[in-house]
Amino acid sequence: MNRARKALSIYLMCGPDTPALAAAAVDGGADLLELGFPFSDPLADGPVVRRAGERALAQGMRTAACLDVLREARARVDVPLIPMTYASILEAYGWERFAADAHEAGATSLIVADLPAGERPDLGRVQLVAPTSTDARIKAAAEQTDGWLYLVTVTGTTGARDGVSPALAGLVERARAATDKPLYAGFGISTPEQAREAANLADGVVVGSRAVEVAEQGPEALRDYVESLRDALDS
Repeated sequence: MNRARKALSIYLMCGPDTPALAAAAVDGGADLLELGFPFSDPLADGPVVRRAGERALAQGMRTAACLDVLREARARVDVPLIPMTYASILEAYGWERFAADAHEAGATSLIVADLPAGERPDLGRVQLVAPTSTDARIKAAAEQTDGWLYLVTVTGTTGARDGVSPALAGLVERARAATDKPLYAGFGISTPEQAREAANLADGVVVGSRAVEVAEQGPEALRDYVESLRDALDS
């Protein structure tokens, strides 16, 4: 991706409507998509994503069904697709089996929210770092991350905030000292203004909770919302 263009990643929870929503998000200007595989105890998820996960589980979205959703989404879009999940799901399914099946279904990489850098080093994935991460932890994550480094802008769970975390600037500065890889900021970014502010510091943004909320209104609403974020990043 052209580093001059700020990347826009949109998070969607796996469900029957997700392939159509994925296509709408890409039509709106998303550069990559994270597909949430629901988990019964999602420690990193705020109330919006947690509720979406509960609905997905009620719809039968277990791992095999989520992989089918991934496969269907891949047939409709050509941007990177990244399952985002938790270590317990991979443990139950089988680490190597999950990696192989996700790749076969069209995954570009993985995000495992609660699997620190250094554990399962053979599992290629996007690493996460936070304002509380030590410099050594940021360096290790940057060395092991797959493609880009995920900057968690806040301490706590996902969810909309009133503004971009003041801790982001310092985190970007420390991450830049550790790596030349792209830095994408997520957690707490929901409005076009917040996306633009975060992207002035980082190389891209991840929008999750608000995208999940808007997705409940259907593909057209999601496309329009993503377009508003894209316009803000490009302005």
